[in-house]
Amino acid sequence: MPLRLTALAAVLGLAACGSTAPSAAGPSDPVFVAPSGTVAPSSSAAASPSVKPSPTAGPCGVFPADSVWRADVSKLPVHRSSGTLVNSIGAAAHMHPDFGAGLWEGAPIGIPVTAVKPGQKTVKVSFEYAGESDKGPYPVPADAKVEGGRSSDGDRHVILYDAAGCKVYELYAAYPSGSGWRAGSGAIFDLRSHKLRPAGWTSADAAGLSIFAGLVRYEEVAAGRITHALRITVPRSRDTYVWPARHAASNSSDAALPPMGLRLRLKANVDTSKMPKQARIIAEAMKKYGVIVADNGSPWYLSGSPDDRWSNDALRALKNLQGSDFEAVDTAALMGSKNSGAVRG
Repeated sequence: MPLRLTALAAVLGLAACGSTAPSAAGPSDPVFVAPSGTVAPSSSAAASPSVKPSPTAGPCGVFPADSVWRADVSKLPVHRSSGTLVNSIGAAAHMHPDFGAGLWEGAPIGIPVTAVKPGQKTVKVSFEYAGESDKGPYPVPADAKVEGGRSSDGDRHVILYDAAGCKVYELYAAYPSGSGWRAGSGAIFDLRSHKLRPAGWTSADAAGLSIFAGLVRYEEVAAGRITHALRITVPRSRDTYVWPARHAASNSSDAALPPMGLRLRLKANVDTSKMPKQARIIAEAMKKYGVIVADNGSPWYLSGSPDDRWSNDALRALKNLQGSDFEAVDTAALMGSKNSGAVRG
């Protein structure tokens, strides 16, 4: 099961996650209608207004209950350009769960999450794209898990989950360096806040979003349900983004291509009842909460964390889904503020 191919983005002339690819919105287009209040990327990258933590935030998880990540999109209208957007991603292409149990080419399959222990020493991280990265410091343990393994040369995401502080620290292209680390880009997310990245900023992901928020994690599936949207990649994207994304990663203004942040959902009439339990829970989440376009890569690649408790045979059932089983969603009714991840109350 191959990991997401950064090289594909390079071949297509696209920017991989964490890049500072041109992020200016394309020309006005009557076919693609962005959700109301979509922000054009800003070269000045001024900081967003302070956003207070939600009073509805409970135990540390994937953002507050009223976060856009946790919004039920099953009843929202279909996007007017849904067919065009799905075709550009690949209507006949099959979904690929990019995570599982065991090893592939010597490394765990997926994007691993490292739990931050209480009292973990912080280290300095130097960034290639420092202008769009959070300075830190970052609580990176010496044995932090790296996507693809410690000797890999791919995206090398490092995701650090601090349950006590209710924060995630995310790095792209991360390598140990002396007493610290170096990385392409990095972002820190308060999981009890609705605050988004400054407009136009990347994160450890091309869309400027949290990677952790969109991962399929075994603990959630074992508990019986996933309560948030999931992260996918697409072969080509457009040079703009829609809420809640904050960054674009393309040179193309082709209106047929999806923008970063596009929300899609598995159609309600797709029969998931005969799927193995692990696959069925994931598919049901894609019907209710949908998927979010977060990076350039292979079509319909679904991101998750490796875990030896996954059943690769069960997850393989997700490969029976194809692009035509999905539809783009019009999320305009959800947004209250362009600089907040909270849905309209």
